[in-house]
Amino acid sequence: MRGGYVARGTSLVVGLFLFASGVVLILESRLGLSPWDVLNQGLAKHTPLSFGMANVAVAVVVLFVAWALGGRPGVGTVANAVLVGSFIQGLTSIGTVTALAHDPLPVRLVLLIAGIWLIGPASALYIGADLGAGPRDTLMLVGTRRTGVRVGIVRGVLEASALVVGIVLGGTFGVGTVLFAVFVGPVVEWSFAVLARTPLATRPAVPAA
Repeated sequence: MRGGYVARGTSLVVGLFLFASGVVLILESRLGLSPWDVLNQGLAKHTPLSFGMANVAVAVVVLFVAWALGGRPGVGTVANAVLVGSFIQGLTSIGTVTALAHDPLPVRLVLLIAGIWLIGPASALYIGADLGAGPRDTLMLVGTRRTGVRVGIVRGVLEASALVVGIVLGGTFGVGTVLFAVFVGPVVEWSFAVLARTPLATRPAVPAA
């Protein structure tokens, strides 16, 4: 991404806020959460933590596990761990936001679709800032490096583990969970392609004649 630390830092924070907004829209749809958020919600049901603070707690634990295994965190890693959950906490304290959960099914379907879509540009902005991968991404990468297993398999095991524990704890699993798993990858890929065509993208160096 073009620009110095101020521009990249702004991109990071905006991206994390949009990511949190997407999570909240999916949460208020009541149609099923992403695997890690199923875990966060399940944890919130059995502890004094709110959904937002459970997000922070899980992210921080994952960050330290990845760090202990050799995954060095960056500024973006720490910001991801702390800010996403904090933004979720703030958004879910707004009455008009939580009231969305009581809307009719067609409206909640729109919330679900909008939330999944929002994850795309959010991810492109905070990852594109190039200030450090998120805690879960760092754990995935260090797990791949240590085991020699493909990234997709390691990520799948981590997601499945979070989902199973979350379901056992009472987190919301539903059609939204399935749609998230199917569509979030293509949405993020499309968002990176769009970002690459904007003035924010780093321009490739012109080869010498």
